[in-house]
Amino acid sequence: MQPNIGRAGRIARAISGVLCIALSLVGLTLGWPEPRWLRYVLACLLIATGGFQLFEARRGWCVVRACGLRTPL
Repeated sequence: MQPNIGRAGRIARAISGVLCIALSLVGLTLGWPEPRWLRYVLACLLIATGGFQLFEARRGWCVVRACGLRTPL
């Protein structure tokens, strides 16, 4: 994997990754959404998404750009 995003893209992915993980923790803490199984599924998805975004930020690599689509950052 060669880096395919610049500094602005890395910063945007890092911020969105941290926000996804923080949102999952807030949802777990507040008990939202109401069905417990849905809460855990959403938390797991948000943590996985945030972790992958942090990986992209760290490596400077974007999966969308690697597929040939152009992103604004």
